[in-house]
Amino acid sequence: MKKILYMFLYMFLGYASAKSNTEKLGDVLAFVLPAAAYGSTFYMDDEEGREQFFLAYGSAMSSTIALKYTVRAKRPDNNDRDSFPSGHTLSAISGAVFIHRRYGLKYALPVYLGAFYTGYSRIRVSRHYPRDVLAGALIGALSGWYFVSPMQKLSVTPKVENGYKGIQVNYRF
Repeated sequence: MKKILYMFLYMFLGYASAKSNTEKLGDVLAFVLPAAAYGSTFYMDDEEGREQFFLAYGSAMSSTIALKYTVRAKRPDNNDRDSFPSGHTLSAISGAVFIHRRYGLKYALPVYLGAFYTGYSRIRVSRHYPRDVLAGALIGALSGWYFVSPMQKLSVTPKVENGYKGIQVNYRF
């Protein structure tokens, strides 16, 4: 969990050193989109969704950190050796896929646009190669599709207690 917080801090601090508006917006979206996805779990009073968010985002970010320090690919701008995969793209796509899987595509469309822009911005400002952005997007998407399930508005569960047998019906508005 600590590494995820460090990655968020790293991305947010990158905003201060960003040279162009394209890079600044990509940095902000990489932070804001998963934060909005996590925040949506509070708005929807969705405790199960919070757990799924942490599983999906945490596993994706852990995988990315491990790959960055294993592969050691140079960036297009020769700044350092943390190019593969794109953590910014992974972060943004993770937020979009979480909202899509959990709450539906109609809520995720604007988030997907922001996530695609984040990937574009990383290539445009020569921080990543297209393969880095694609790998980050795939890791974020696969993790979300694996760990996140749609929120059930209607649930019917059997209920057996002392002297009582029946069903419990819950509906979320």
